[in-house]
Amino acid sequence: MKSLKTLSIALTLVFSVFLSTAQKSANTTIDKITTAYLGVKNALAAGNGTVAGAKAKELFETLSAQPDKGLKPDQQKLFSSYLDKLKFDSRHISETTAIDHQREHFASLSKNLYEVLKGLKMNTSTIYMEYCPMKKVYWLSESHAIKNPYYSDKMMSTCGRVAATLPPAK
Repeated sequence: MKSLKTLSIALTLVFSVFLSTAQKSANTTIDKITTAYLGVKNALAAGNGTVAGAKAKELFETLSAQPDKGLKPDQQKLFSSYLDKLKFDSRHISETTAIDHQREHFASLSKNLYEVLKGLKMNTSTIYMEYCPMKKVYWLSESHAIKNPYYSDKMMSTCGRVAATLPPAK
């Protein structure tokens, strides 16, 4: 009887450690995706299509490397429903240095990544969804301060407002 109880406790501990490790792996992947996205956003805000393309390539590669490992089944389903869209836009941004074309795909990329992050609730830092009333589009930011990726000139670079906040996961 004691050995059965000990075995049960040991199996519970092993399973808990496994789930914790898988969840940490998934959090790391989501952080990599978010960091690569923010690199694209910051390059567009600076008006640098070359850097935006390079950062978008990093994002595409991260999205292509089984990013749903460690997610729970409902999280995998949500992530899978957006994965092709995220890869499509990041690939298109990476294939050009024409900043206007990059910004077109960035709008879609931003909308879809927001839905993923909102649904997964796995971001480890605060993410702000910001809105540009001139273009009527959203983007994600690591900062409450507005650095508009749709306008990189000095006059319009701060045009926008925070529309929503995704707090860090607990």
